Amino acid sequence: MEVETPLLSQGAATDPYLNIIPVKLSYFDRTYFLQTSPEFCMKRMLAAGSGPIYQLCKAFRDEECGRYHNPEFTLLEWYQPGFDHHALMGEVDDFLQAVLKTPKATKVSYRALFEKFLGFNPHQADAKILKHYAKQHDIQLDATLACEDWLDVLLTHCIEPHLGYDAPVMIFDYSASKAALAKVRSDKEPVAERFEVYVQGVELANGYHELTDHNIQRQRFEADNKIRSALDRPNIPLDNHLLKALEVGLPSSAGVALGIDRLVMLAAGADHIEEVLAFTSAQA
Repeated sequence: MEVETPLLSQGAATDPYLNIIPVKLSYFDRTYFLQTSPEFCMKRMLAAGSGPIYQLCKAFRDEECGRYHNPEFTLLEWYQPGFDHHALMGEVDDFLQAVLKTPKATKVSYRALFEKFLGFNPHQADAKILKHYAKQHDIQLDATLACEDWLDVLLTHCIEPHLGYDAPVMIFDYSASKAALAKVRSDKEPVAERFEVYVQGVELANGYHELTDHNIQRQRFEADNKIRSALDRPNIPLDNHLLKALEVGLPSSAGVALGIDRLVMLAAGADHIEEVLAFTSAQA
């Protein structure tokens, strides 16, 4: 079922590295936020018994205009009750084969990817080791970066550019520190049940086997805000509507957000996002 949810909300994603756009509404005398994704409201609909849902909508991030980025962008997001992240990866694969005429996707775990390209297990490496590998690849950054930050740097600089040229690549089972709103599976090495999709070196989609425990989600939101404070970034109000929905009961489900502007770039063979937008934010 197609749904529509608000672009403005009282709560927003607390990810420490997301730059969210606040909007002051005089009538309510309260600050709202332009949504970086319709995720929170769509999960509230799932908890209310909507069943499978999708949405094609605008999303916003206060970030640069670049080859693959515009502060205002279009997302296709959908949720499938009863799916885990592997089942949803199969559906995304079918979607890409139908829309982009791609071959069947290759699935690879986060650990196997790092072992293939960089020769180490990302679930066991500490910040010192990661900094060493970054230096080996001529990456010089702030020595105070945390493990998850070094992992992101190594992924974007050393691995991403090589992914998805013969067929889409779906990376799954990320480090537990990258769980965001995904479940964490308590294996010998705990992993986040999330996945990302790459086509021709472009990150195209991000999906989760959704976390349903409201207490754990609240703890993650609060931990994010502590990091934001340490980084001298504003705290984001917790979305208590979402937390209440999780408490009432979110069905076991998986969801994914796919960037439509990047999808159109790939379909059109465009080299820059401005080629597929009538107006970039710089031109708006």
